[in-house]
Amino acid sequence: MISNVQNINIAEYDYPLPDERIAKYPLAERDSSKLLVLKGEPHGGAAQLCEDRFRNIGDYLPEKSVLVFNETKVVRARLQFVKDSGAAIEVFCLEPVTGNGDYQLAFSASSPVEWHCLVGNSRRWKDGALSMPLNIKGKDVVLKAERIEKTDAYSLVRFSWEPCAISFAEVLEAAGEIPLPPYLHREAEPSDRERYQTVFAKYEGSVAAPTASLHLTKPLIAKLKEMGHTIQEVTLHVGAGTFRPVASDTIGEHEMHSESIIVKRQCIENLRDNIERTIIPVGTTSMRTIESLYWIGVMLLEQGFEERNLHVNQWFPYNDRISLPSAKESLEAILKYLDMYHLDALHAMTALMIAPSCPIKITKALITNFHQPKSTLLLLVSALIGERWKEAYQYAMEHDFRFLSYGDSCLFLPNL
Repeated sequence: MISNVQNINIAEYDYPLPDERIAKYPLAERDSSKLLVLKGEPHGGAAQLCEDRFRNIGDYLPEKSVLVFNETKVVRARLQFVKDSGAAIEVFCLEPVTGNGDYQLAFSASSPVEWHCLVGNSRRWKDGALSMPLNIKGKDVVLKAERIEKTDAYSLVRFSWEPCAISFAEVLEAAGEIPLPPYLHREAEPSDRERYQTVFAKYEGSVAAPTASLHLTKPLIAKLKEMGHTIQEVTLHVGAGTFRPVASDTIGEHEMHSESIIVKRQCIENLRDNIERTIIPVGTTSMRTIESLYWIGVMLLEQGFEERNLHVNQWFPYNDRISLPSAKESLEAILKYLDMYHLDALHAMTALMIAPSCPIKITKALITNFHQPKSTLLLLVSALIGERWKEAYQYAMEHDFRFLSYGDSCLFLPNL
């Protein structure tokens, strides 16, 4: 089964995307974006397609749906240094080493901290420390960056500053820029600090927004609750790998970056107790999180409950198995694990690749944006709705929908 999925040709997930169809800026009102609704079995008869505005999405949701939001917050992760020679060096913070990879510990840490980073114009930074003068809460601060190690994937960078009592979160707030997706081909502007962030963003750690949630407003969320829908919150910190298209001919050669997920015990209990309802992740990051929960439960049932770092390998779902536990059984296994080690939340890593033939065990429908050609996100959509993604994207092209992060949205209801 693994070889079958690894042989999927990424060219089958390509489509023409003219640059003018990529939304360079968000609309003035978050919930005024267009909404494409697709209903119909993934491999059944004719699909039903219609369009509306996102603010009316409640009219299309199944009764008492469970919406899953990703509470991650985008970090001002891009730091622009200028050497004495005038050379510009960009240091893009990917993930912390300080705090054993725990983002909250890393952001609250005082000087020094170490991060895995991408370095732009790397050849001009051969040695020595970079420096940047800042003013934080009326105090003059000098931020320094020193490259400790360089690999093909990243650079290990040590940041230090004086006075050291200031947290790294405060340093990034003063010095960093919002890391807009590279396909926007523009620099971040002051308005992006608000608009490239969800209205419920809470936990810092992402270098990209969970963009399907950018359409939500607080009044719309309140309206959805009044209609009888419930909200569950998870956290997946989005890594820079989300921007990386599949460069190889087949997906077996593509390596998924691991990302941190945090799910509170109460959320896992509520998902278990409402597993028969229509569970709808808002965005691919939320879907990867809740589907990763299922596979973590499978891992515990198969490999035992000893305390360890839990990590979902990208090919784990595709191992040959005689049978799989139900979603409820899998979630109960996680709750047992949390009980055994007196934990209030599950902390894990996931590199899960959701592609056609991956069993979808918790997600019943999906709210998402339109994704890049030849991307793992299109594979995820196809795993849920099959070849219907082509119908949806063709409709969107013919009806002037806006694409990618600041673009319009979709509601996929594959079993209705």
